[in-house]
Amino acid sequence: MLSAFTPQPLHELKPKDRARIESLLAYGDRLLVGLRTGALRVYRVNEQQVPVDQDASNGETVPATPSKSKAVELLREEDKFGKKPVQQLAIVKEANLLVSLSDGYVSLHDLQTYQLVERLEQTRSAICFAVTSNVIKDPETNIPGLVSRLAVGVKRKILLWTWQDMELSDNVEEIALEAAVKSLTWLTGKKMVVGMDAGFSVVDIETKEIVPVNKPASRATAVEEAQGELAGVRFAAVSSSGMGYMGMGSWVPKPLATRLSDNEILLAKDVNTMFTDAEGKALEKRQIPWSLAPEAVGYSYPYLLGLQPPERGQLQVRNPETLTLLQTISVPQAMLLHVPQSNISLAHAGKGFLVASDRVIWRMNAMPYPAQIDQLIEKGRFDEAVSLLGLLEDTLIDDKAGRIREVQILKAINLFEQQKYRPALDLFSDAQAPPERVVALYPRAVAGDLSSIERKETGLSEIESAADSKSGKLEGDSKDAPKEPPSTPQKSVLGRLVGSHKRAGSDGPTPKTPAKQDSDNASVKPSTPSRSGTAEKESALEGEDLKQATRALCSFLAQARVQIQKYLSTAGELKEQPPVMDSETGKPAFSHLLPQSLFASDTSNVDWQAELLRVAQLVDTTLFRAYMLALPSLAGPLFRLDNFCEPEVVQASLYESHRYGDLIDFLHGKKLHRQALELLTKFGRGEEAIDPPEGMRGPERTVAYLKQLPPELIELVLEFVRWPIEDSPDVGLSVFLADSDNAEKLDREKVLHFLASISTSLQLRYLEHIVTELADPNPAYHQTLAELYLEYIKSGDTPGSDKLAAKIKLEAFLTTSTKYNKARIFRLLPTDNPLLHESRAIVLSAMGNHKQALSIYVFQLSSPQKAEEYCNRIYLAQQAQVAESCLLDNVGAKSHHHPAALSAVDLEVSAESGENVFAMLLGLYLSPPDGEVKRWAEALELLSKHGARLPASSTLDLMPSDLAVKELVSYFRGRIRHATSLLREDRIVASLEAVRKANAENVLRFGTEKDAGLGGRMKRVVIREEDHCPVCFKRFGASAVRVKPSGEVVHYGCVGGKLGERTGRGISGIGRAWG
Repeated sequence: MLSAFTPQPLHELKPKDRARIESLLAYGDRLLVGLRTGALRVYRVNEQQVPVDQDASNGETVPATPSKSKAVELLREEDKFGKKPVQQLAIVKEANLLVSLSDGYVSLHDLQTYQLVERLEQTRSAICFAVTSNVIKDPETNIPGLVSRLAVGVKRKILLWTWQDMELSDNVEEIALEAAVKSLTWLTGKKMVVGMDAGFSVVDIETKEIVPVNKPASRATAVEEAQGELAGVRFAAVSSSGMGYMGMGSWVPKPLATRLSDNEILLAKDVNTMFTDAEGKALEKRQIPWSLAPEAVGYSYPYLLGLQPPERGQLQVRNPETLTLLQTISVPQAMLLHVPQSNISLAHAGKGFLVASDRVIWRMNAMPYPAQIDQLIEKGRFDEAVSLLGLLEDTLIDDKAGRIREVQILKAINLFEQQKYRPALDLFSDAQAPPERVVALYPRAVAGDLSSIERKETGLSEIESAADSKSGKLEGDSKDAPKEPPSTPQKSVLGRLVGSHKRAGSDGPTPKTPAKQDSDNASVKPSTPSRSGTAEKESALEGEDLKQATRALCSFLAQARVQIQKYLSTAGELKEQPPVMDSETGKPAFSHLLPQSLFASDTSNVDWQAELLRVAQLVDTTLFRAYMLALPSLAGPLFRLDNFCEPEVVQASLYESHRYGDLIDFLHGKKLHRQALELLTKFGRGEEAIDPPEGMRGPERTVAYLKQLPPELIELVLEFVRWPIEDSPDVGLSVFLADSDNAEKLDREKVLHFLASISTSLQLRYLEHIVTELADPNPAYHQTLAELYLEYIKSGDTPGSDKLAAKIKLEAFLTTSTKYNKARIFRLLPTDNPLLHESRAIVLSAMGNHKQALSIYVFQLSSPQKAEEYCNRIYLAQQAQVAESCLLDNVGAKSHHHPAALSAVDLEVSAESGENVFAMLLGLYLSPPDGEVKRWAEALELLSKHGARLPASSTLDLMPSDLAVKELVSYFRGRIRHATSLLREDRIVASLEAVRKANAENVLRFGTEKDAGLGGRMKRVVIREEDHCPVCFKRFGASAVRVKPSGEVVHYGCVGGKLGERTGRGISGIGRAWG
């Protein structure tokens, strides 16, 4: 049990001394003892260090034998102090008075001479009294002053004397009560609790208000309900049933009360107790489990004291929050408990108190609070230690919050060793325990080298021990030894993992004792664990127990991971650099995540970012191990997110467990692309000894990985894409042809150079992609693509079908592209290759040599149809160009309303002023070069189809004189129809323009349809007699008005003015109107 107080025997009456101790009073170094004979003895107390004897059998603290040196010295004895036993003593220090109760009277004595100053005659038949001193502000002047009050219980009333600044007031107040007073206890300077047979009451001495203390609704017992005494009755009241049970002449227990804190009071009668606030309202707290009615109760900060009856001879020390019995002190025949009244409002001012029997006086010396907390921790009373820390003031404990956190962590360790894993890990989370300290509780399979559990020494190699662990056998065991449970299943590679988290002075616990022992012996009382204890603990963390503990660890580590992310970015840098330090502790906000040993020395040179990053690596790596052991399905999602897992640990574990897909994802997330690609290459090419998974055979998985790489890693992409291209060109080339940002942003020069080193056809395909699909405007790419097409067509190794396909692509490219060098390409085109004739014509057309291009179509390709299509395409392009130029130059400014509008006739005239490709084609038909015959049939067909597009003058000049007119009937008919169509089109456009003009005039005159003929210039308004102008606020009368488009009417002279009503300037508008 706790040794919060050490009993020190101060004085024992001599055997020949017939006097008996009746009352005690201690102040300063003085001890006043009131005797049964009426005498008063004054002692001086000497400070001494007294050893403590512990009764090992029952844990009670026994007072040691008095030493030879005197603890007290008798200074004087007043034999005539009182006529009868001195029942009670107190002092009014500010007035230098000693107050005593003897012979039923309260008397005032001089505190220095102990001579009687005055006997208060009004106190005849006094039962008890109480004294208090407080600093109270004067209600009139608001100046604080020291006020002392003496309350005396006389039969059914309370008498009050008051000292204001050491002067006794002449006014003696009297408060009548319902029953005889048994006890008085001051709560504040203005309120006190009165104990009576009828129960307890709280009395306000200023307002004279008396509030009875009633039981709460939850405290009504079944017996009370059966007797009709339900909730709301007085606490500790002597009922008729109670009197009948005890008898009319029986002894009634004395009501006891003590103030515990600023707003909490303990009331006790017999074995019943109740806690209330200063207003007398019951608090929801259970009763103190007393087996016997206490002789006296008291409060010595921060403990509740209960003195058992003299025949029991014990003083009980309890926690006022938990009501737990913390210490039992043996004080034979003790019947007096005296706690010095503190005149200064410090909660811990009266740590020492006195206990006395009729012949012996003990002083209870308090042990230092840190030592008391250490004792509770050593005994495994963690909840009591936390409660005690909560009761103590912050100034009494260094780093109170840190100490509470440490006790909670020790309790969690104790729960963990009792195999209560989930509560332990929840408490670790609540206490914000350092992850390193928690992880160290686990075996190497989870914690790695940070584990505090020593591995069993065996003569097996790591691989053999892993194999034997599955069968539960150990090579070093004897044949007759019982078989141990199988050890933690783990891969041999995991056993070889080297953790980088172990550091000198780490915060992890030392090797642990068995779970049945105290959890914090390692921190308070270090001990060396035995081999059997270690084996017992290690066996507890195996199989299902280990998995259960690991699942609980996962939730703790997940919360720690969230906490780390508040301060550390995914790049491993602090979000606040440098971190903000706490003004009181000098620690950063994330100090709870770091090992506490880090703060044992100077932290001025600590790299906080490196320390927090190390913790982040520990948390993520341990969380990965925990997932792999207990929740394998969650391991993948962990390392697909940003994490700080150690790559070596994860690679070894995933590789050993054949989770190759997850391994590739992890390496990708860690940007270890080379390692991932090397592994994929081995699997894809079948170079690995093991059988690779189905999805990793061949180049597809490697290509998919390469597609995810950013353009900055072009060198790595080109290095590892070679074997997929060689194995499957279509699959490998998709790395560069994929429809993705990464593929489009690759360095195209490097890609072209790389593909050219493998195959020209691959280079050609990539050029087609970037030119035709990506529309790259680089002229070099266009030129190279055209040259590659030509080389491919001219190559003798190219099959005929492929040449024909390449010819079609070349012609389409030459037609659409304008970025290649036309003269150079034309020189590269051979004249003797029939496949390239049309390509030559396309290039000539691009160069503007339409006649040469038509010559190729007519004479080399012998394709009048293609020549006609070519003319039609060029003619339409020329028409569009002429129309655009005419619009820009305002050539067709004939229309009255649209000067830029062009008629069909204007376009025809403008087109005839330039070169006409149809005329060129007709000239080639009728005036062919040397060696070619005239093509009358094609010429006549051209005149029949496109005669309207041929200029009349030049066309007729080409006709031979011997040509019959009937052969030109279709030509003339087409020309006439075309001219008529143009004329009619102009007339239709003019008519439509006239209709549009008429409609616009109607709208301007009459408005739209919704205006019903009253819009536009026909708009009408009605002005009534009471209407006024919104500008000048005058009536319209017969004045001229102006109607605005919005329909608003103003005076004609007010057109330029602002609307006063709308703009808030009505006053100025009125001023202008009146002015």
